[in-house]
Amino acid sequence: MKRHSVVTLAGHVLIPALLLALMPETVHAAEETGIDTGNTAWILVSTALVMLMTPGLAFFYSGMVRKKNFLGTMMQSFFMLCLISIQWVLWGYTLSFGADISGFIGGLNYLGLSGVGPEPNGTIPHLLFMMFQGMFAVITVALITGAFAERMKFSAFVVFAIIWTTLVYDPVCHWVWGGGWLGNDGALDFAGGTVVHISSGISALVAAVVIGKRRGYPGESMPPHNLGLTLLGTGLLWFGWFGFNGGSALASDGLAALAFVTTNTAAAAAALTWVFIEWALRGKPTALGAASGAVAGLVAITPGAGFVGVMSSILIGIGGGAFCFLAVEYLKPLLGYDDSLDVFGIHGVGGIWGALATGLFASVGAEGVFFGNPGQMIPQIKGVVATIVLAAVVTFVLLKVLDAVMGLRVTVEEESMGLDLSQHGESGYNF
Repeated sequence: MKRHSVVTLAGHVLIPALLLALMPETVHAAEETGIDTGNTAWILVSTALVMLMTPGLAFFYSGMVRKKNFLGTMMQSFFMLCLISIQWVLWGYTLSFGADISGFIGGLNYLGLSGVGPEPNGTIPHLLFMMFQGMFAVITVALITGAFAERMKFSAFVVFAIIWTTLVYDPVCHWVWGGGWLGNDGALDFAGGTVVHISSGISALVAAVVIGKRRGYPGESMPPHNLGLTLLGTGLLWFGWFGFNGGSALASDGLAALAFVTTNTAAAAAALTWVFIEWALRGKPTALGAASGAVAGLVAITPGAGFVGVMSSILIGIGGGAFCFLAVEYLKPLLGYDDSLDVFGIHGVGGIWGALATGLFASVGAEGVFFGNPGQMIPQIKGVVATIVLAAVVTFVLLKVLDAVMGLRVTVEEESMGLDLSQHGESGYNF
């Protein structure tokens, strides 16, 4: 009994002493590496959250198409997770974040992730920073698919996606976040209003015009086949957006918390705005309207999530819901284009509003017009215009070349059959 007490006492004394002796070395090692474990943990989670947004987008989009195009629509988003992940590792990351070349594009010093390892990039491992940014590239090109849903050949889309990401997304990403001219000029884009949403939204509009309308549109009724899937997708997007915006602080700190709150608040405000507008105009609030409004708010707050206060995020959300509603319900019929799932109306218009609103409402880490700095609007407008021009020109030329070389659209018979069977030989529903 006495021996047991001695052993227990020794354990109670020696083990803590041993741990205390080891602690200074452990802390010193962490200091030497420059990597903060709390920040690293948060960005690991954020990366996974942003990855989840692409399957979420697949649900969001696929619920809005006709059931004969359900799997084909999901496949477009899912396949981007595979294709762009490889493009990013091989050359996308270096073009975006490699050594700056004339403010326009990154150099090839990170080609094939050469020199990208566990060493610090800020306070997180370089590999983790690369992976976090790669998930943004994945979803950006996937967003465009909603514009030409139900009518584009899968083979043409795959070629388009990899070239578009290389020629549009990677340069714009470098302009803003990789040491390029827009970031150096003072443009504010916390998590991708310009880089992600304007580039994809403008490209979507061009694609809808070049590829042409769905056969039967607008005379034939083409209602969503499963709005439950769209609401599920909305929830996954909203959930993932906390990593999209909150993770863009690149630290587990107060700035991430601010982005977390402004993201949720703007999404809620925009959803309410959209629903109340359609309720007033049509007498009934719709689930599709609530989902569309929430995504519009998420888009609108993205560029300013860490730059604006919570009260400002309400106003940004209200603007996002109202402007995107007007674009979808009135601008599209007026101009007559067939953006099947309203990518331009929500991401293009919402992204433009968000970028400009950031210049108006910025008050954290930067000042906008309403906080004494009217000059902030200049780089914001430059960013919007430059991104519109690059995305529109490259997308137009690329689609025209691909149409001449391999054709963009499925045949009349294939479109009538649906993309599930004609492009993939399977069906989403086998009753």
